[in-house]
Amino acid sequence: MTTATKTTSRLEERFRLWDVDGNGVIERSDLAAEADGIISRLGAEGTPRGDALKAAYLGMFDRLAAAAGTDRMDRDQFMEVAGREMVGSEDGFAEVARPTLQATMDVLDTDGDGEISRSEMRRWLDAVGVSARDSDRVFDELDTDGSGTLSASELVDAVRDYHLGRNDIPLLGG
Repeated sequence: MTTATKTTSRLEERFRLWDVDGNGVIERSDLAAEADGIISRLGAEGTPRGDALKAAYLGMFDRLAAAAGTDRMDRDQFMEVAGREMVGSEDGFAEVARPTLQATMDVLDTDGDGEISRSEMRRWLDAVGVSARDSDRVFDELDTDGSGTLSASELVDAVRDYHLGRNDIPLLGG
């Protein structure tokens, strides 16, 4: 599978997952529901970090919707705007996705050290449906500097590279 094909396939999968209600369009309520589900699975309901994670998801939707010129993106609109705004450039991906990834890290970082340990990452992988047996392999692939923890940069780079077809690390569920 070519890198371009992987990118398209992964954006299509993202559309399918974010269209929570299955009505063929992504709306703000879909990303709110996605965030609520993750927050619930991570046990962060009613916490400031959980609230920040939801705000980050909604901010990501608002940015994509503004770029698309609509608050209801169908598949084609999403593919075009996500391709342009998220995976079309390194800087764009960081600007659009980094706040959501940082908010996710903040929820996961239970010891407050600013990095994600192997056990903290297992919570995320479990929440997005990655099997426990794959968890250690995934963590090792993400820990590019071999420090035993994940920085925000390592996580942002891994998610970006996944969407660009450069790695096959299952960080986002499916």
